Order: sequence, then C-alpha cells, then structure tokens
Amino acid sequence: MHIDLPEKRYYSIGEVAKAFNVQPSLLRFWEKKFKEIQPKKKQAGTRKYTPENILTIQFIYHLVKEKGMTLQGAKNQLQRKATYAPKEAL
Repeated sequence: MHIDLPEKRYYSIGEVAKAFNVQPSLLRFWEKKFKEIQPKKKQAGTRKYTPENILTIQFIYHLVKEKGMTLQGAKNQLQRKATYAPKEAL
C-alpha cells in the first residue's frame, strides 16, 4: 500500500487515518496493542505521529489488513523485524 502524506515532522491522527483509510479509533486501538507506536502527545492530548510511527503503522497495516494476520501474529513479526533490522528500517 502506498500512502500519500506530505513530508512533515509530525502528523495528526486525522491525517494518518485518512492516509490509511481507517478510523482514528483503530489507530488509538493499535497504540494500545503495539508498544512500537507511541505518538507524541501534546498537553491537550492531541497525538502527533512521527515519520517513524507512520512506517510502523504501515507495516502493521500490511500484516493485519492486507495479509490477514492476527494482532498477535503482527506483534511477533514486528518483534522479529526489530531483532534483525536496524531501528531506521522499521
């Protein structure tokens, strides 16, 4: 899946949800399930996703939505990838 986001330092949850064609609630749910997604939060609670967060979400999206993996399967794949790949590759 190709996502269409301009190059920025931070993205809002709305921008990310629109790019992946998912509801913001799914992103919030994935934050709870995957420790690898930890957007910065402003004092008011507004989430700001980094480009690294976007890459991780893209990988999770691919595993869960495109390949049909379970969340546990996706977690296992993320852990495996983190073990063998440099952090920038996630």
